[in-house]
Amino acid sequence: MTEFSIYCDESCHLPNDNCEAMVLGALWMPNEEIKHISKQIRLIKNVHNLPSQFEVKWVKVSPSKLRFYKDLINYFFDESFLHFRAVIVSDKNLLNHKQFQQTHDDWYYKMYFTLLTQLISPENKYFIYLDYKDTQGGKKVRNLKKVLCNSILDFNSEIIQRVQLVRSDESEQIQLTDLMIGLLSYNARNLKSSSAKLELVDLFRERSGYSLRRSTLLREEKTNLFFWRAK
Repeated sequence: MTEFSIYCDESCHLPNDNCEAMVLGALWMPNEEIKHISKQIRLIKNVHNLPSQFEVKWVKVSPSKLRFYKDLINYFFDESFLHFRAVIVSDKNLLNHKQFQQTHDDWYYKMYFTLLTQLISPENKYFIYLDYKDTQGGKKVRNLKKVLCNSILDFNSEIIQRVQLVRSDESEQIQLTDLMIGLLSYNARNLKSSSAKLELVDLFRERSGYSLRRSTLLREEKTNLFFWRAK
C-alpha cells in the first residue's frame, strides 16, 4: 500500500461572505516525497531573496513578487509527484438548504466529500490535512473523517489513517494549495483588479491546458477540476 498525504484548503466557504463562488482544493503527493517538495519550495523562496519562513498566500500576490509566484506555479506543473483537485461552486446564492433538509455545514461536508472521494483508493493509505481556521476546526475534522470512512466502509481507519488540522505557516504544501485555490476563486468571480493575479490565472490556464471554466475529465490527475452547480 502506498501512503499519500492530501493537503486541503478552502476559499469563500462562509454562507454570508458576499462572495458568489466557493473553491475547495486538495494538493496530494506520496508521503515519501513530502520532505523533497518542502525543500524545493523553500529553495524557490530563497532564490527570490525571501526567508524560508515566508508564508505563501494568494492575498500576498503583488507585481513585486510576481516572478516568485510564477515560479511556484511552474514548479507545481514541473514536479511529477504533485497533483491537484478542486471543486468550484459557481454561485452559492443558488443554494436552497431548506429544500434538501440540510444546514450550510451539512452541505460543506458534502462538498469536501465530493472533493476527496475521487482521490481515495482502497489500495492505499491516506493522511489528510486541513488548514487551521478557527477553534471549531477540531469538530470539523472529526466529522469529515467519520463521513469519509463510513462512505468507503473504512470503519477501522485502515485506509484513511488521519484527518488533522495544520497551520499554514508550518506547511509549504498548504501554502501552495492556498495559492491555487486563490487563483481559481479569482477567476470564478471574474475579478480584474490585479494585473499580477490575472497573469497567474493566465499562466495556470496555459500550463494546465484547460479553460478553468468547466470541469476536466474525471480521471485527470495533474489538474482535476470539478464545477459543481446547484440544481
